[in-house]
Amino acid sequence: MFLFIFLILLVLWFLGFLAFHVTTGLIHLLLVVAVIALIIHFARGRSTV
Repeated sequence: MFLFIFLILLVLWFLGFLAFHVTTGLIHLLLVVAVIALIIHFARGRSTV
């Protein structure tokens, strides 16, 4: 789940940074949230549910 969120946020950051030339800090906040989601994903490990 977190890996999926990471990928979505990373794609949105990449598109926002290159396609729309957004210069505000909000687009970089997406990158930070994506990295945090990735770290949580690896810290929790694989669930057996």
